[in-house]
Amino acid sequence: MSFNTTETIQRLWETFLREQLAALPPEQRQQYEQQFEDRFGELLKNAANGGADGFLDLIGFGGKGPVEFETLTYPYIQPDFDDSVVPSQLHAAAELYYIYQHERMKIFQVVEVLLRLFRLGKMRIQRGPGARGLYLLEKWKPLRYNQRDRMIAYRRAFNYGTVQEPAGAIVNRNFHRQIVGFMVALAQYFRDLLIGEVIRGGQLIDQRPFGSIGTVQRIGLDLRYALDRATYGNIFSLTMETGHYLKSVLQLLDAPDIKKAFDANTKWDVVEIVSNRYLGGVAEPSQRAKMAESGRRILQFIADNDFKTAIDPILFQSTVRPMGSHAEAWLAAYRMTPEGRGFSGVTPALRNVLGIQQTAGAAM
Repeated sequence: MSFNTTETIQRLWETFLREQLAALPPEQRQQYEQQFEDRFGELLKNAANGGADGFLDLIGFGGKGPVEFETLTYPYIQPDFDDSVVPSQLHAAAELYYIYQHERMKIFQVVEVLLRLFRLGKMRIQRGPGARGLYLLEKWKPLRYNQRDRMIAYRRAFNYGTVQEPAGAIVNRNFHRQIVGFMVALAQYFRDLLIGEVIRGGQLIDQRPFGSIGTVQRIGLDLRYALDRATYGNIFSLTMETGHYLKSVLQLLDAPDIKKAFDANTKWDVVEIVSNRYLGGVAEPSQRAKMAESGRRILQFIADNDFKTAIDPILFQSTVRPMGSHAEAWLAAYRMTPEGRGFSGVTPALRNVLGIQQTAGAAM
């Protein structure tokens, strides 16, 4: 199809769309809006499919020689930037974030302390499941990725920690700003929906979301893209191995003989007691556990969502609704950690992420 014909279709489409939507009952319009938009995209794409030689025609090297602009095929370019990610890397990043929060909870250090106490005979266990588990860990040393390897992975994927970054590696320097921004955007979205439910009136208004979809989508796409760029190399294998190891040691800490040795009721009591006795204090286990759970779920959602721009608002609201509670839970836990105690709140944080400066009157 020629460029001239395609241009005519584009000009006439809006008139056609208005006429068709006007002929539909109000309650049915929303059902067909997205179908019309998808159909328009298909028309433009199909019109350009036959234009493989369009560039040759433009410079006069085609079979028809030099041609006029009006007879050239339409140069439709399929947008695919937002889809050019590796899902396995994004899922690995979600698991690595979960592992990182447990690293901050000193789980790996606690296990090292238990191994040392077991080896030196300073812990009263001998033949129980905990003793056998510690023996197997000491014998086989299943975790090949040591603390430095993990710290480098955290630095590359999240820019967390102070370890020297590898020369030439891509470091995701904006991760924390972006994940906080995504959390506050989700929180603001559902707070806006709550306000909308209070002030709505009329038959059709109650079908319209009151929150801003675009902000959530934009920050989600940026976060997904940055994680994809920074998580190549050994991140996937490190996450798989360390994840299995973390699962095993958490089960080990719940062994009855180990809990009895520290007069503990749960594995988290063991972590707290060992941290206080041998590691200089406990490291926010309650907050870190919630940040690990909700942060991993949010990152999994980002990895699997294409954030389609023209998505139906009601569909987006239904899809993202389970994430709203995770975002609020993550923010509540984050505010109680040392790095989050200066958190200014959802609305000011969102303004900062979006680069919106507060006026002098608003600041006062």
